[in-house]
Amino acid sequence: MQIAKLTAALIAAAVSSAALANGTAAATPATADAWVAKMTDPTQNASAFRDPKTFVPWMNAMVDPATSIAMTNAMMNPATSLNFMTGMMNPASFQNYMQFMDPAVQMKWMAAAMDPNFYTAAMTPFMNPNLYMKWMMAPMDPRLLSTGMQALNPGMYANWMMAPMSPQAMNAMMMPLNPSLYTNWMGAAANPQTYGTMGSFIDPATYNQMLQGFNPMAIMAPAAAPAAAPAAPAAQ
Repeated sequence: MQIAKLTAALIAAAVSSAALANGTAAATPATADAWVAKMTDPTQNASAFRDPKTFVPWMNAMVDPATSIAMTNAMMNPATSLNFMTGMMNPASFQNYMQFMDPAVQMKWMAAAMDPNFYTAAMTPFMNPNLYMKWMMAPMDPRLLSTGMQALNPGMYANWMMAPMSPQAMNAMMMPLNPSLYTNWMGAAANPQTYGTMGSFIDPATYNQMLQGFNPMAIMAPAAAPAAAPAAPAAQ
């Protein structure tokens, strides 16, 4: 009886998790390496916190030991740091973080806080015995052993020594000298879409609609003279 109840709870949790993730599967990374690439990209790493539907699969990936192993490998690669540096100079990173100004984000989280399906989906990984089995077997995972051997590889340290002279690093150092970088930043800062629904306050089209039908000339025009009284009838 207890096993049947636990099985039913796991099935219900899986259904709830799938329901919350509905509509975000296309943007959800499929592998641990893809998750790490998204997490270390300043132009999109805040997406997991803007929508509870995106947060659930992100948390599922974070509790998986494969993601920790992939993150460790990425941190030992100098290209990860260079990608992060160039990403921070990208105007898309400004748009990525400014989306938190959108009141719709707070409304989504308020709705999720009152949704039992959200809590059920968030607890799904911790109810799955397979998660604990993965962590118990992690020390014997070939990927973890490969990561440990990478720390003993002299080529890794050679890559870090040569990183400042790589073409990617040269391009990153030349980016601040490109005038179009600052033009793009100004365009992103002035773009109403950068701020979500809050962008309507800086969108000229919003005020144009408010002023439609308003004619200032009608206010400035002098009042019309009153009509003359009718003439008295002529005396007989």
